Amino acid sequence: MGQVHQLILTQGIEAARAQAMDKAERMAVDAAFGVLSDEKGRIGITHAGFAMAALPHKKTLETIWKKDAGPVRLLVESGNDAEGNPVGIPYGSIARMILLYLQTQAVRTRSREVELGASMNAWLNAMDIPAGGKTYQIVREQSRRISRCRLTFFRRTDTVEMVTNGAFVRDAILPLDSTAAQLPLWQDRVRLDEGFYQSLIDHPLPLREEAVRQISNRSMAIDFYVWLAYRLHALDRPVPISWAALKSQFGQSYAVARKFRRDATANLVLALAVYPEAKLVIDDKDGLILYPSPPPVAERRLATA
Repeated sequence: MGQVHQLILTQGIEAARAQAMDKAERMAVDAAFGVLSDEKGRIGITHAGFAMAALPHKKTLETIWKKDAGPVRLLVESGNDAEGNPVGIPYGSIARMILLYLQTQAVRTRSREVELGASMNAWLNAMDIPAGGKTYQIVREQSRRISRCRLTFFRRTDTVEMVTNGAFVRDAILPLDSTAAQLPLWQDRVRLDEGFYQSLIDHPLPLREEAVRQISNRSMAIDFYVWLAYRLHALDRPVPISWAALKSQFGQSYAVARKFRRDATANLVLALAVYPEAKLVIDDKDGLILYPSPPPVAERRLATA
C-alpha cells in the first residue's frame, strides 16, 4: 500500500483511481486519500486489549464469547432482559464504533461520565454512521447489547494472571422506555464501568479518527487496523505471521481457510490504506511479515491531544 500513498502524493488521486483494478482497490485508494487529506488529525482511543481480542464480526447465538490471543483473553457474557432472556453479544462495526466513542471521550475528559445525547449522534454522523434511517435499529440493538453485557479481560505472564471483571457501562445507554417515539435516542450521559474505565486509562491505544472513519463499515478492517497499531511500533525485527495464526485470532467463524484468507486479504489492504506508516508484506501462501513501523499516532501528538 505504500506505493498507493506515494502515487497519490506524487500524481494525485485521479491517477491513483485510474490504476485501481477493481472496486476493492478503488475503495482502498479512496480510504488512503481520505487519511492523507486529513487536516484535523483527531485522535481516538481504544483499550489495548482489543488489539488482541475483539468482539465477533457477525451475530452469534452464543451467550458467552471467548477470544484468545497470546497473553490476552477476552470473555464477553450476554446480559439479560427483565424476563431473564439473553439480549445477545455486541457484534459488527457499529458496536465497535459506539465503544470507540465511549472510550475516546472517557480518556479525553479523564472521567467515567461520558456525554451522549447530541454529541454521540454528531460523532456517528461524522464517522459516516447516521443514527437514523436504515441504521437506526442496528444502532439501538448494539447499544442495548453493550449496555447489558458483562466482560472479563485476562492478561497472563509467566508468573501471574491479571483479571479485570466488569462491564462496558454501569448505566443503560438507551432511555428506559425505548418504544416511546418522542424520547431521544440516547441518554444524556452514561457512566463507564469503574473497572473497565481504570483498565482503559492504564492501557490506552491511540488511533487516527479519520482512519477509523474510512473503514467504519468493515469490522474486520477495524480489527486489523487496531492490531497493527498495537503490534508494529513495538517490533524490533521482522516477524512472520501464518494464515493459520491469523485465522485463529480474526476468523473463528470461518469454516473454510480459503474464504478467510480471501476476506482477510481484502480487509488487510483496507487497513493498510488508512495506516500509511505501516510496513507489512502479504504473502498469498505463507501469511504476513510484519516490520517495525512508526505508530499511527506519534507520541508528541498524543501528548498534546
